Amino acid sequence: MTTLADPPVTPHAHPEKPPQRRARRSRAGRTNHAGKLTYAILTVAVLVSAFPFYWTVVAASRSNADLAQVPPSLLPGPHLLRNFEAVLEEADIGKALLNSFIVSGSITLGTVLCCTLAGFAFAKLRFRGRGALLAITVGTMMIPPQLGVIPLFMLIAELQWVNQLQAVILPGLVSAFGVFFMRQYLVQSLPDELIEAARVDGASTARIFWSIVVPVARPGMSVLGLLTFMAAWNDFFWPIVALSSSEPTVQVALRQLGGGYVHDQSVIMAGTLLGTLPVLLVFGFLGRQIVGGIMQGAVKG
Repeated sequence: MTTLADPPVTPHAHPEKPPQRRARRSRAGRTNHAGKLTYAILTVAVLVSAFPFYWTVVAASRSNADLAQVPPSLLPGPHLLRNFEAVLEEADIGKALLNSFIVSGSITLGTVLCCTLAGFAFAKLRFRGRGALLAITVGTMMIPPQLGVIPLFMLIAELQWVNQLQAVILPGLVSAFGVFFMRQYLVQSLPDELIEAARVDGASTARIFWSIVVPVARPGMSVLGLLTFMAAWNDFFWPIVALSSSEPTVQVALRQLGGGYVHDQSVIMAGTLLGTLPVLLVFGFLGRQIVGGIMQGAVKG
């Protein structure tokens, strides 16, 4: 008697797993939205942060009598161009802006290049005394810069650089903070495998720096460049010592504004507005790189 064989037993697939996997994917790809309270706090923070700049615009477009009123007007006035003309008459602001661009741009380029080189060496190269040199470099950050003003002035006087822009540029071409900042950035962002692969391919250290390190370090270099430019642009103490009124920077030229028995605050604020606009332009130029670097770090984290 012929009997039919039992059908082969197939493993039973659990119907719960695919929905669970799809659920995990949906939760992982879900976009979180902030609540109304978060947006309210951010709005207040933006308004508070932007109000000083807005008040600078308002004060620069008003007269000194308008600013003395109680309460003062919070709307821009019609005297902005007249105050700009007063700034140009009382101080050589055009030459000051040019000098500040030369000084700040040179310091920024030198600091970014030298600090990136030094940061790469401390982060990825192996040489004798690396730890001690890094400790000495970081230790110089604890010394107040005012302590070095007298010997530094004696040095530039010996070199006959007084009242020349190189007296302000050269002392700021390298900063200990920049070296430490780029070293920490490259330790986190630059894998050792990339350098080892480049050395296997026969690349020199200089080629590795320009072809591998610089593209990886570009966001960090942008942040360091912005911080350095702002510090050099806003520096007042050393330029007032090394330069005279014939070769001023913006911060030195601004102290010549609003002279007289009663200071003209509207003219001072107009000069301040002229001195602030270049910093905003630099931030707008480097802002995309800075935000890209922050997002890149967030993704890696």
